[in-house]
Amino acid sequence: MNSNELRKTFLDFFEKKGHKVVPSSSLLPTDPSVLFTTAGMQQFSLYLAGKKDVISDFGSCHLASCQKCFRTDDIEEIGDDTHHTFFEMLGNWSIGQDESGYFKEGAINLALEFLESIGLERKRMHITVFGGEGDILKDDEAINIWKTKGIASIRECSKKDNFWGPVSLTGPCGPCSEIHYDRGESFGCGRDDCGPNCDYCKRYVEIWNLVFMQYFKNESGDYELLNQTNIDTGIGFERLLSIIQGNNSAYDTDLFTDVISEIKKMSLNEDERAYRIIADHIRGSVFLIEAGVIPANVGQGYILRRLIRRFIRYGNILGLKKRFWVPLVEITINKYKDIYPEINKKEIYDIIEKEEDRFSLTIDRGLKIISEVNKDLSGKEAFDIYQTYGFPIEMIKEELDKKGISINDKEFELEVKKHQEVSRIGAEKKFGGVGTGENTPSLHTATHLLHSALRKILGEDVHQMGSDINNERLRFDFSFSRKMTPEEIKEVEDLINSKIKEGLKVKKEIMSLDEAIKSGALSFFKEKYPEEVSVWTIYNEDSGEIFSKEICAGPHIDDISKLKQFKIIKEESSSSGVRRIKAII
Repeated sequence: MNSNELRKTFLDFFEKKGHKVVPSSSLLPTDPSVLFTTAGMQQFSLYLAGKKDVISDFGSCHLASCQKCFRTDDIEEIGDDTHHTFFEMLGNWSIGQDESGYFKEGAINLALEFLESIGLERKRMHITVFGGEGDILKDDEAINIWKTKGIASIRECSKKDNFWGPVSLTGPCGPCSEIHYDRGESFGCGRDDCGPNCDYCKRYVEIWNLVFMQYFKNESGDYELLNQTNIDTGIGFERLLSIIQGNNSAYDTDLFTDVISEIKKMSLNEDERAYRIIADHIRGSVFLIEAGVIPANVGQGYILRRLIRRFIRYGNILGLKKRFWVPLVEITINKYKDIYPEINKKEIYDIIEKEEDRFSLTIDRGLKIISEVNKDLSGKEAFDIYQTYGFPIEMIKEELDKKGISINDKEFELEVKKHQEVSRIGAEKKFGGVGTGENTPSLHTATHLLHSALRKILGEDVHQMGSDINNERLRFDFSFSRKMTPEEIKEVEDLINSKIKEGLKVKKEIMSLDEAIKSGALSFFKEKYPEEVSVWTIYNEDSGEIFSKEICAGPHIDDISKLKQFKIIKEESSSSGVRRIKAII
C-alpha cells in the first residue's frame, strides 16, 4: 500500500462508518497563540470545548480528517528515523454524545477494526493506559475494554505519558490509550523490561493515540467531569506508512524515496543524514510557502528562511550545484498535487530562488566576519552577527568550533526571544492595533480598499505584511513574488476609484474573535488579538455587496466618497517575496 492508498483507505473507512470527512485546515492556525497547526484537533478545538455547535457546522458529530501539520521543536533532530518538520495527521472524532455518539468502546472498536483491515495483527498490539495520579482515578474502564478485545499486553503509565491536557491552564482533557506495534525481536534491546516507551530501542512503535476527553481542568487546577465528552484520536501518517511498508523510517517510504534518489544522483559526497535533511526541508518549505509564509527574520517567516538555508547548506556539503533543489521541488509538488491541489507551483520556485541568492551573499559576508572572531562569544554577540548578517546560528557554531571558540547558547535564545517580542510590538503598530496617533482615518480606510483591490486583481494569495500611515500618505506591504506591471497598478487604482464613486459605506461591528473569523473577516495570523475585536465592513448600501471586511482597531471614515481620488505613487520591493506600495488620496 503506497502513501496515497493508505490516506484514502483511512478516510474511506471512516466515511463508511458514518463520519464526515473534513478537509485539512491551513498550516497557519486561526489561534494567534501558536505558530503553526501542530495537530488534527486544532481546527475542532472550539467544538471539543463546547463553544461551537458541531452539528450546525458539519452536519455530524462524527468527523475524520487528514491534517497538514508542522512542528518546529525538533529541527535539529531531523535526519534520524522519526523526526519531520511537515507531517500529516490522520484522526477521527466523536464530539459530544447524542444517541449516535460513541465514547471509549466505540473508539477502541473502530481503531482495532481499521488497523486489522490494513494488515496489522492484534497479537502484536501493546496498549498503554493512564494508571491514575493525584485525584484522577486510573482508567479502569478503558483497561477492561481492551481486555475484552483480547489484548494481553496493557501497561499502566503516568499522567505525563497517558493523559492529554490542555495547552493553557484550563480546558477539556482526559486519559488516553496509546496503541504500540511490536516490530519484532530484531528491533529490540533484549532487556527483560523492554516494552512500549522503551528508552533503549525502537521495537515498539506508537501508532495511534485515543484521547478520552471526560474532564475539564478549571482555573484552580482541579479536574471536573465534563458535561460533554469527546473522542479525539491521532495517527502519525508517516509513522503508520513506514510500518505498513515494512521500513524502519518514513524516509524509506514512497513519500521520500524519489527525492532522496535524485539527491544521491547529483551528490559528490555520501551523507545519509544530509539526504534526509534536504528532503524534509524541501517538503516543509513547499508547504509553508503554499500556506502563504515568506522568508523573514521573525515568526513563521524565520522558520521558512531557516529551512531553505539549511537545505541549501547541506546541498553545499554534498557538493550540489546552485539551483539543485529545482527538480526536488518538482518531485515533491507532483507527489502531493492531487491531494493538496492548492499548491502554487510558480510562487514556490520564485521564493526559494530569491532566498538562495540572498543566502549566497550572506555566506560570503558571514564567513568574513567569523574569520575575524578570536574569542568566545556571548549570546548577544552571536545574535548580533546573526541579526546583522543573516548568518545561520548553526553555521556560526560550526565555523567557530573549527577555531575552538564557543557560544553561550542560553544567552543566544534569550536574545532571540527579546527580539521577537520587540518585533511583535512593532507589528501591532504596523497593523493598526495601536499607535495610529494623528494618522487620518481616511488613509486608514484607503488601506483596506487597497488590500481588497490587490487580492481581487493579483489573487487571494496576496496578504498584508505590514502598513504605515502618516498625514500625507499610506505605505502598504503585501506578499507577492514579482514586480507589478503598469497595467496591474492601473487596474488596482481604477477599481478603488470606482468604489469611491459608488460611495460605499463603512460599518463597524464589535464581536468575538471566533465570530469575526467565521464571518469571513480578514485577520493576520502572526498577530495576537483580544477576545473581542472590531470588524470593519466596506459595502454597497443598495446591493449589500461587500468589498472589504477586516479585523482592525484603527479609526475609519463612514463614507468612501469622502476619499475623492486614490493614487499609487510608488510600487517597489520591500524584502524577499514582499512588495511595497506608497499611495495618496
